[in-house]
Amino acid sequence: MVGCLAHARRKFTEALQALPESAKTTHVKAKEGLAFCNQLFAIERELKDASPEERYKKRLERSQPILDAFSAWLREQTPRVLPKSALGQAIKYCRNQWDRLVVFLEDGRLEIDNNRAERSIKPFVIGRKNWMFSNTAKGANSSAIIYSIVETAKENGLNPFNYLKYLFEQLPNMDMTDKPKLDQLLPWSPSIPAECRVPNKTK
Repeated sequence: MVGCLAHARRKFTEALQALPESAKTTHVKAKEGLAFCNQLFAIERELKDASPEERYKKRLERSQPILDAFSAWLREQTPRVLPKSALGQAIKYCRNQWDRLVVFLEDGRLEIDNNRAERSIKPFVIGRKNWMFSNTAKGANSSAIIYSIVETAKENGLNPFNYLKYLFEQLPNMDMTDKPKLDQLLPWSPSIPAECRVPNKTK
């Protein structure tokens, strides 16, 4: 599972906002934690258009040392801050989530945060009162499957309506135990016909 460094950064921002200007030492420490996060995000912005392979290499070269220093800093600060303070909570969050926060280093296709996923589900969160018809577990599960298919289609440059139409035309005539054939219907399959794709949209 991949952690979200945006959440970690937000906690240091909240720690800064919670501090009075008079708390100079703690204020500086919160800024230090925030600075580690900001450095990592600055690298990600520079690598936005890089290939997954290039992103993977550059992350190991540039982000890994920052993460190592950040981890050492977190261990050093843990006994020096009040555990229940905003800064203490930010440090605790990072240490508890650390194994997940560094997973993005393992593959250039992984994101440093889950902001894109959160944006994808935002329409469903905003419209959750409209989903009250899902009054059974089976109905809710069916809705979740459809929403997942639609959002995955979007992420892969497909027109959701055309893609669903294509699935409904193909699936009734297929052997559902034939996994290689079913794999050809997945949103990222190169076998998906051009009419399902959004013009000038790449995966």
